[in-house]
Amino acid sequence: MRRLAEQKRLVQPWRELEKKVADIAELISLAQEDTSLWTEIQSEIAGVASRLDELELETAFTSEYDARSAILALHAGAGGIESQDWAEMLLRMYLRWAERRGYKAEILDISSGEEAGIKSAVIEVSGSYACGYLKSEHGVHRLVRLSPFDADHARHTSFVLVEVIPEAEADVDVKIEPDDLKVDAFRSSGPGGQHMQKTSSAVRLTHLPTGLVVTCQSERSQHQNKEIALKILQSRLLELELAKRAEERARLKGKRITAGWGNQIRSYVLHPYKMVKDHRTNYQTSDTDAVLDGELDDLITAYLRFNVGGEG
Repeated sequence: MRRLAEQKRLVQPWRELEKKVADIAELISLAQEDTSLWTEIQSEIAGVASRLDELELETAFTSEYDARSAILALHAGAGGIESQDWAEMLLRMYLRWAERRGYKAEILDISSGEEAGIKSAVIEVSGSYACGYLKSEHGVHRLVRLSPFDADHARHTSFVLVEVIPEAEADVDVKIEPDDLKVDAFRSSGPGGQHMQKTSSAVRLTHLPTGLVVTCQSERSQHQNKEIALKILQSRLLELELAKRAEERARLKGKRITAGWGNQIRSYVLHPYKMVKDHRTNYQTSDTDAVLDGELDDLITAYLRFNVGGEG
């Protein structure tokens, strides 16, 4: 049933486009007698062309998980308050992008910084092909700016690691045995009200076979936090399995995969000039305000087209 639903989801937009083209053809035949229809026809054709570009791009998604929702995790790098503020800026950027795309975005867990910003955050972006589009964001993001936290207004460079993981389906992709889980409850830290700080509502799950640890303290209820932590853990285990497959493929092909942060995938420069540049595709724009407000589609499209060409 899941596969059938996915296939229907693939076919439906093309059927809708086919109907749209048939409607335009009918309008063109009517326009032979009523020339006032040409303006409407041109607008309809432009809409079809734009939608066709989107659908053609989606055919480039080759992973079986691209059509799924995504779990997106942000981790502030070294640099204290600077990187934590940058992590919060990126969190806002992705929430705005999801809103623009019509996706539902929900913060599953967040760890606030001591003075400003966030140390880390996990958000769920729900919608068709959310994972396929967001996979372009996986990697280290670098910010160069005049620090608002430095009395001398010196230039600072900050780093944030962004992880994009396909949302796992319980008991389909990943099956977790109860005996493989260690569950610890503890008191929430940081802001969140007296109730969260006085009760042991936060949850830490340890997956004993792999050593993976997931914590969640964003909700008031221990039960809610456990459910969210389990969802994140399932996606982490799926990510682990996919990484093993990638390593095996690379070994067979003789390629070398390096783990860790690695080099940044994208730089956001706010001083001495304004520019966002993706180092994989060399796509760049000077409209940094728009990008930080969630207008990521041009950057994402450039990455997807770059990979279609076999260069990524």
